[in-house]
Amino acid sequence: MQTISLKNIKTQQRAILQRISHLASTVTPSATEIKQLTQIITQNVTAIEQICAASQATPANLTRCSRHIYAWMKFLNQENNLQLHIKTTQKVKQIAQQICQAHGHSSVNIIVEFIYLAGLCKYKHSPLDITLTLNEGFINANDETLEALVKIGIFGKCQYTTQLIRSYAESEEYSDVLMELDVITEVVVENAKGKWYDLDELFEKINHEYFACSLVKPRLAWSGINTYRKLGHYEAARDRVMMALTLDDASIPQFVIEFVLYHELLHKYHGATWVNGRRMVHTSEFRRDERKFRLYKEAEEWLTKLAFFDR
Repeated sequence: MQTISLKNIKTQQRAILQRISHLASTVTPSATEIKQLTQIITQNVTAIEQICAASQATPANLTRCSRHIYAWMKFLNQENNLQLHIKTTQKVKQIAQQICQAHGHSSVNIIVEFIYLAGLCKYKHSPLDITLTLNEGFINANDETLEALVKIGIFGKCQYTTQLIRSYAESEEYSDVLMELDVITEVVVENAKGKWYDLDELFEKINHEYFACSLVKPRLAWSGINTYRKLGHYEAARDRVMMALTLDDASIPQFVIEFVLYHELLHKYHGATWVNGRRMVHTSEFRRDERKFRLYKEAEEWLTKLAFFDR
């Protein structure tokens, strides 16, 4: 099927970014303005989906650029994601202003944008402005990482800030956001039965062993998507566990697949906790339960050898 290119989608994204920038520039963003922004994002998402449907296609048939912007809008269409996006944009602007003032650059206007970016970050300097364009994956980053992103944008790269940013980009928190953006446009055939491993059977086994059969079964699916070094992902909004098809291989022991599935089921079981404005999923309780897996060390060793699973 022919790919679909949306001519005005970049203009629509720019308008949304300008509204977010305005909201992030105020101490307490207006609830009315956030609601209006939500409505605009919803209208754009609906219009794009209608265009695709009229061509008997899905957003997966959009060109790469259009697909990424659509996925970004769809991601922000979830209230929690939009709130976190605005809050982190606000935080980065504040960090940038403090750094500029401390170095005598108070007249410089800092523009902060979080988008679905191919790389980690990019920066643009003009006589009056510095634009920090950051990957959406950083919206849940800690202050130290955000400060490193700002410093690179203002002063250029150094070994310390570069290492901080790369370290966070290797975290599960970062790749979870990218995974969520990726699966938005993926056409998923929810088949739990792979060539070698059946996720339905493994769920029943794990639910019996670790949850006393108390966990309500989520949707389970094998995914062939580029998982950004992640072999599993739990989507709370869809109550779905996605497992990378990479694991459906006779050469990989069953306990390894069980461990990855168990890890994702713990995300469903524990949910997310908000600490100082950050969404935390790997709490001490989560890690405590994760270590209860009967072959925890052996599974970790296998996943280290596979060099895919992000801890």
